[in-house]
Amino acid sequence: VYTTLFQKQYQSIMTSNVVDFEDILNNGFSDANTSVRSGVRARWERKNDAEGCSSSSDSRKPPLGGLSDRFIPNRAAMDMEKCSASIVSSAEESIGDRTDSEFSEAEEDTINSVASDLSEYKSSLLGIDNDSKSRILSFAEKAPAPKGDTVNNLQVLYSASTSSRKNKSSTKLVSRHIPSAPTRILDAPDLLDDYYLNLLSWSDTNVLAVALSQTVYLWNAETGQIDELCNVESEGPDAHISSVSWIQEGGGHLAVGTSWGKTMLWDVHAQKQLRKMDGHTDRVGALSWNRHILSSGGRDNLIINHDVRIAEHKTATLSSHTQEVCGLAWSPDGLTLASGANDNKLCLWDAAASSSSRPRFELTDHQAAVKALAWSPHERNLLATGGGTADRCIKFWNTQSGAMLNSIDTGSQVCALQWNPHEKEILSSHGFARNQLCLWKYPTMAKVKELEGHTARVLHMATSPDGSSVVSAAADETLRFWDVFAPPSKSHTGKRGASDVPGGAKSKKLSRTMHIR
Repeated sequence: VYTTLFQKQYQSIMTSNVVDFEDILNNGFSDANTSVRSGVRARWERKNDAEGCSSSSDSRKPPLGGLSDRFIPNRAAMDMEKCSASIVSSAEESIGDRTDSEFSEAEEDTINSVASDLSEYKSSLLGIDNDSKSRILSFAEKAPAPKGDTVNNLQVLYSASTSSRKNKSSTKLVSRHIPSAPTRILDAPDLLDDYYLNLLSWSDTNVLAVALSQTVYLWNAETGQIDELCNVESEGPDAHISSVSWIQEGGGHLAVGTSWGKTMLWDVHAQKQLRKMDGHTDRVGALSWNRHILSSGGRDNLIINHDVRIAEHKTATLSSHTQEVCGLAWSPDGLTLASGANDNKLCLWDAAASSSSRPRFELTDHQAAVKALAWSPHERNLLATGGGTADRCIKFWNTQSGAMLNSIDTGSQVCALQWNPHEKEILSSHGFARNQLCLWKYPTMAKVKELEGHTARVLHMATSPDGSSVVSAAADETLRFWDVFAPPSKSHTGKRGASDVPGGAKSKKLSRTMHIR
């Protein structure tokens, strides 16, 4: 019994001691000490915090495929109307089905500020008026029409090159004065209106040869004397002179091409025909000298080189063109012959070419007959060519490589070309619709001057021996002399003869019309 009572008392004492110990652990510390805790939180606390954060962050997590709020400056891809609709629709989804009375004042302010924020964003950042429907960098109006030529009879294409748009300020391109009117006019009746002929040539002795139908006339520019060299009336009523060309040095011999395929060589001083050379079966429309070699081009599509010193004059027959040869020109160094024809081809031949030779280059960039040929006196291997009505272009070539350096659409048929021997300028003569002469600055091809006066297409041009004047022959049967190449130096002004007569005597003398026959 004693033992049993002792055990029960011991158990009660131990139980009270355990309870008192737990109370001491829970309540034995002051409130100040409750803040002193371990740096590692309990596992159950970390779990509860993680579940609370995940539930609250799910509503703020952006949906898959959503866009960030980063500004991407791709204005062309922005659709402001779609963005505005997206913002308003997202606000309506967050509000739900609540009525207007259930909105708080803060929510109403947020909804009303969406449209105003969008308007401010457009106007301040993008520079767009909210009321306007315009897009950034979009043109509300069409680009202004280019300023073309006032005369547009042929409805030609407008050239968009920068140089052609600067032609209006042409007077500032040169320092010298270029008269707009011709200094002298000569009447040339019966001048044939044929694009494929070459009826004008000016010798280094200042004598001008011009072919009028069946007769060749010589006009001395110093004395004004007019002489008749030859006449081909005996060959028939349809016979006519088709080309003339002075020998390069001395000016004493003139080559004359005829409509029946003969090439005549005349001694001008003796007024005597030296020889008559054959080889062509049709008219000879083009002639060009290279020292003692005379090249002739005919309507039989052939080019024949004649050595005028020997009896067997025909040294080479060049055949590459398929239609009438209407342009021939030897280079200043005598190494290259340029030929143009009605087949729209430009051929470049070596001086040593034989009858079996092919041209160095066959250039087919022109779209019409190539008659106008002119070698540059300033740059070696530089050739200028002009095309007919369907082409209207002046093209520049490197004859060494065959490359085309430049091309400009003149707006009308190019009949003849002449280089300025003093400066890098080139003069072109044209046909319908304005029948004018145009002076161009090379290589920019800015138009320096336009010379008008002819009433029909200007078929031929020639330059005086001193390089100051140019004569033009047109289908209106007149020859007009222009002081277009006059050098800027005053030392040349006293060497131009009658064109420098001062005062009224000059205008009275030079304005009158002089008949060749």
